[in-house]
Amino acid sequence: MRKQPRYEVIRDEMRCDNCRACEYQCANHVHHYDALKQAMISDPLTCVDCQRCVETCHAYALKIIVNRNELRPNGYWHKQDLEEIQKQASSGGILLSAMGNPKNHIIYFDHLLLNASQVTNPSIDPLREPMETNVFLGKRSSKITRDDHDRLVIERYPHLHLSTPILFSAMSLGAISFPAHQAMLAAAKEFGTFYNCGEGGLPKGFQSDPKHIIVQVASGRFGVDVAYLDQGSAVEIKIGQGAKPGIGGHLPSRKNHTPVSETRMIEPGSEAISPAPHHDIYSIEDLKQLVDALKATTNYEKPIIVKVAAVHNIAAICSGIARSGADIIAIDGYRGGSGAVPTRIRDAVGIPIELALASVDQALCEEGIREEVSLIASGGIRNSSDVIKAIALGADAVAIGSAALIAMGCHLCGDCAKGNCNWGIATQQAELTKRLSLEQAKKQLVNLLRSWTLEIKEMMGGMGISSVEALKGNRMMLRGLHLHDNELRILGVSSVGSR
Repeated sequence: MRKQPRYEVIRDEMRCDNCRACEYQCANHVHHYDALKQAMISDPLTCVDCQRCVETCHAYALKIIVNRNELRPNGYWHKQDLEEIQKQASSGGILLSAMGNPKNHIIYFDHLLLNASQVTNPSIDPLREPMETNVFLGKRSSKITRDDHDRLVIERYPHLHLSTPILFSAMSLGAISFPAHQAMLAAAKEFGTFYNCGEGGLPKGFQSDPKHIIVQVASGRFGVDVAYLDQGSAVEIKIGQGAKPGIGGHLPSRKNHTPVSETRMIEPGSEAISPAPHHDIYSIEDLKQLVDALKATTNYEKPIIVKVAAVHNIAAICSGIARSGADIIAIDGYRGGSGAVPTRIRDAVGIPIELALASVDQALCEEGIREEVSLIASGGIRNSSDVIKAIALGADAVAIGSAALIAMGCHLCGDCAKGNCNWGIATQQAELTKRLSLEQAKKQLVNLLRSWTLEIKEMMGGMGISSVEALKGNRMMLRGLHLHDNELRILGVSSVGSR
């Protein structure tokens, strides 16, 4: 069966003046000039609908629409099912995708409504009264102890101080471009939050400013040495991520250019495969050994984060992690993105961050160890109300990945694995990365953080709450809409209209 293009390229011949800008802008070679016809021609077969040609066309002559050709309707076998079977029948390989789970599943954030103050508990005006959005991530003193002279003994633990309950998710150099990393770090510095360099080491240009950097230790140990650990304010042990629970990492060879290979300490052009498990971690006791080793290596001055994917037994897993000595647990829901991931894993494995987060927070509270760790929620945070709802469900802070990329210009075309990102974000090709303006990307990220923080203050004020700390785990501020009893029970919230 002949392959049909997913998208149609519609060109208005009356408006198109053959300037050839679309040809230059498209790294997928969709557009070219036909000298015989003296007109621009498009090959829709390679189009990924990144919208670069549409947005850069000065004559407004282009549109990209979904291919209107339809197969015979079938309520069970959808068009995508047939296309994927045919693709695998031709290639004999696994399907590879990027970004997060695109399925039309329930989004629990959209079924949670916020409470608001009225007469007896007046709201707070954030323009006139102080609103505290500062967050400290790390272990807290949970016991009151005194010395022989009856003076309080205050245990001090390493913390991360954020001016807003939002930080950037881990994304490796290779998955996204060097300018994208630079923009996130610059935005984190300006706004007082943190950038996570992701798996694969820290780009050399960043090694002079560790104050807003989180470094990651993944199963492949790419780029990891003592000097690397010293460059971060915290160290994150990546056990799993939301887009691909239970499997390792994968950087396609086409994206492993020289700067990436130097950072990862591997051969240029090679496939960078991280094993599914850490080969020194097969139990909580093994994890504790690594946590202790990293703390000793960093002189007990930096909090240790353990990142895990949201799966069905996540509460028990996080209970063990809390007892391993980790200071922070990052939980990544199944909507979390990735630069390259097997399609079936992305779309069929993991659970929503809302249910996972609520389950973990309640379990840790019941076990009396909630203050032993801070919780970071990620995997599908789309706006400031998602942030508020995640905190009310038990998070101390949230991490954003896809939202940060979108702020820099990403159009979610899902073609990251090929390294041909026309917006200069998910690519290592120099002619494409230069399209991403560092200053503009940084400005847009800062604007996003500022906008969300202002909205967080407004929403907290409307609830009569003056600090993020007072909102944390406060499920009384949430009501469920169109949710079943079991879902409400797991989330720990009441239905709308209940007293």
